[in-house]
Amino acid sequence: MWQYEKKLQYPVKIKNPNPKYAQIIITQYGGPDGELGASMRYLTQRYSQPYNEVKGMLTDIGTEELAHMEMICAMVHQLTRDLTPEQIKESGFAPYFVDHTLGVYPVAASGYPWTATYIQSKGDTLADLHEDLAAEQKARVTYDNLLRLIDDPDIKDPLKFLRAREIVHYQRFGEAQPTRWNDYGGAADKTA
Repeated sequence: MWQYEKKLQYPVKIKNPNPKYAQIIITQYGGPDGELGASMRYLTQRYSQPYNEVKGMLTDIGTEELAHMEMICAMVHQLTRDLTPEQIKESGFAPYFVDHTLGVYPVAASGYPWTATYIQSKGDTLADLHEDLAAEQKARVTYDNLLRLIDDPDIKDPLKFLRAREIVHYQRFGEAQPTRWNDYGGAADKTA
């Protein structure tokens, strides 16, 4: 079904571990606007999508979001590798460490674990595409916020790449407008 190349979509090579940064970047894995939610949203919405070109777009973007999730996990792993017990305590990373050691767990920066309530799949073309447009903008804002708080270029560079992809995804969802958004009702009208 897919060809998997054993490399990240964009390189992640962080030289300096930093558990404080890991605690905030992890939100793009398991937070409300993160890559896990995005991939599940699009890969779930595709099943009720009556238009093949939009279904294909949801599949493509949903699969790419899995690659973004892999990048975020690599970043969190590299930021937390080889930490001493002192570094864990001093950084405030101890609560996470107690529950997950250094495993990458889908959680928001606030500490709340990932939940399916972060995604929406209505089964209506118009509603789902509006949801997707909003989701991409919320993810972009989260990347903007991370970039404001982080000063390490090894971290900022892949975050900038991921932010740019949110913009591209937003544009792709917007491209569906001329061909399908005017067919209001989507699947509901097809069965009537």
